[in-house]
Amino acid sequence: QVKLVESGGGLVQSGESLTLSCIASGPPQHLYAIGWFRQAPGKEREGLSCRDLRAGGAFYADSVKGRFTISREKNMVYLQMTSLKPEDTAVYYCATPHPFCDATAVSKRGDWDSWGQGTQVTVSS
Repeated sequence: QVKLVESGGGLVQSGESLTLSCIASGPPQHLYAIGWFRQAPGKEREGLSCRDLRAGGAFYADSVKGRFTISREKNMVYLQMTSLKPEDTAVYYCATPHPFCDATAVSKRGDWDSWGQGTQVTVSS
C-alpha cells in the first residue's frame, strides 16, 4: 500500500498563497489518480482536486477553480493555493489511488484507499 505524507500547511492571511506537498512512497502510482481533499471543523471531507497520473489531466472543484493548481513532479504532488480565504481553513489531505480523476471520483471519499495524516491550513481575515 502506498504511503502519503503531506506538508506545507501553516497560518497565512487572507489573500496570501501557500503550496502544499504530498510525497508518495510504495508501489508505483502512475496508473492512477491522486487527489487533494480538505476537512474543516464540523464539516464533511471535501474533494478539491485530482490529477490523472496517466494522462496528466486535472479536475478542480468549483470552490477552488481558478485559485488552486495541482501539479506533479516524480513522486511529489503539489497543491498551489492562491488568493486564500478564511473559508479555506481546514486540514488538507492527499489520497490515492483512484482509477479516475473527475467530479465523481473526488465526491466518493470511500473509494480512495490511502490517505496522508493531513496538514493544517489556517487563513486569518
